Amino acid sequence: MALLTLLLTALGLAADCFAVAVSGSIAMRTPTRAGVMRTAFAFGLAQFIMPLAGWAAGKGFVDVVSSYDHWVAFGLLTLVGAHMLRESFESEGEEEASSDITRGFRLVLLAVATSIDSLAVGLSLAFLDAPILFSASIIGVVAFAVTIGGFALGSKLGEIAGRRARLVGGLILIAIGVKIVLEHTLL
Repeated sequence: MALLTLLLTALGLAADCFAVAVSGSIAMRTPTRAGVMRTAFAFGLAQFIMPLAGWAAGKGFVDVVSSYDHWVAFGLLTLVGAHMLRESFESEGEEEASSDITRGFRLVLLAVATSIDSLAVGLSLAFLDAPILFSASIIGVVAFAVTIGGFALGSKLGEIAGRRARLVGGLILIAIGVKIVLEHTLL
């Protein structure tokens, strides 16, 4: 696989990481540097591990998962998005404490949800006889960088959106889930 093709593939896989980082930082308005780095690391690590798992698992497993992976991603993103929507109607003090996507179970859910497509890419890389460690590393590094960029943009948008930023962030996460389902069911 040519390096340019690999980079474009990595950017495509990182698009959901970017969108989740934008929506999460809109909701948080002022994410901490440690939170941004933690999230970027988690997303990058998940994007690194999933191609390895797909490559190692072989065709049988990926065929089973690929028939419903989009529903899993949709469910996880909708769950977090709906929680953010609910939070958008809480009082200011409660809202600040509970909208952090950069830690805990919410971070793990989002890291998995944004990296499910990388599982199938790992299988494809095995068929192409691509160097899997190098390829997975590029995918992970790109996801890491794109996530940081998403946080930077989302923080600026969060300042503009003001108090209802969590509402916007939750709607964006749900829209990403719907997009994933539509891509897999209509195409």
